[in-house]
Amino acid sequence: MEFEKIYQLYFREVFLYVRSLTPDEVTAEEIAQETFVKALKSLNQFDGRKDIRAWLFTIAKNTYFSYCRRKSMMQIGQSMKT
Repeated sequence: MEFEKIYQLYFREVFLYVRSLTPDEVTAEEIAQETFVKALKSLNQFDGRKDIRAWLFTIAKNTYFSYCRRKSMMQIGQSMKT
């Protein structure tokens, strides 16, 4: 399946999934976009016999948790400066 088709079919579902993880719509949009960038970069690693939606959701979840860790580290760094 072409990546553009994957994006068209699944972006909204991935966005809504990420939106269920964060109340911030802008953050959800950014993470959903980053999810598809990561998926494009690793598309050759995807096992076509598996559910692509589950694969995308896993990438989205991991991307969201990475975002949370980065945000937490930034807040810790800022609080140490004051």
